[in-house]
Amino acid sequence: MKRTPFGAWPCSIARAVDIVGDWWTPLVLREMFYGLKRFDEFERTLRIGRNILTQRLNRLVAEGLVERVPYQDKPLRHEYVLTEMGRDFFPVLAAMTRWGDRWLAPEGAPVVLHHSCGHV
Repeated sequence: MKRTPFGAWPCSIARAVDIVGDWWTPLVLREMFYGLKRFDEFERTLRIGRNILTQRLNRLVAEGLVERVPYQDKPLRHEYVLTEMGRDFFPVLAAMTRWGDRWLAPEGAPVVLHHSCGHV
């Protein structure tokens, strides 16, 4: 199915959705905040197809949320690291988590976020 591009719309929500509004991208970013950096880690944890993961990571790199950093020379291998722009997405994920916990998790929050000071 062809996507409608929202990048040129005069709306910041539409422009953000254009980058992170598919099914997998927020989950890839979530895993990055959990500390994952390598392609095989994302693939294994998310159980996502290699082609889809490749597309999502390439888009995140192209849009500036993530950068590819070499961690091995022979063979050349890269890991994916959040940029400042990518790190600034955390409050969005935290808000989605809070909303989902309130409205979609009758059994209780599956993940509890803690501030660096130790408070929930």
